[in-house]
Amino acid sequence: MEEPRFTTSLELLRWIGWAQRKAAEDWVRERELSFEQSFALGYLAQNPGAIQRDIAEITRTSAASVSSLLQGLERRGLVERRTEPGNERSKRVFATAAGAELIAGFEAAMSGADETILAPLDDDERATLQTLLEKITAELPRPTR
Repeated sequence: MEEPRFTTSLELLRWIGWAQRKAAEDWVRERELSFEQSFALGYLAQNPGAIQRDIAEITRTSAASVSSLLQGLERRGLVERRTEPGNERSKRVFATAAGAELIAGFEAAMSGADETILAPLDDDERATLQTLLEKITAELPRPTR
């Protein structure tokens, strides 16, 4: 089977994005989490006491999917749902200490992956790449998350 050829700038950028995503997926898989679980756990570590609707919105999924995702994390002791006094229907979701510890280091791991990806470039080349990417992205809509 022939190796795929990447000939355009955007194909090469997608390849770089693939390398970043693969590094993230490998890191997550080592912790026996799905990408969605790790994302939700990271969100809860940064936003303690979120409601399920917030999690559904940030993960761009349904409330039912979030409920199932949280049940899996709850069974592993990584999150807990607490009812608010006086409002038994409203549950707030918190990452436990074990959950927060499990995903700690993700940003450092991704910085390491970025450094590996950019390793062939010297400082001047990195600055040029940064300038060119800023010029391109200045004309694009901002990501929503």
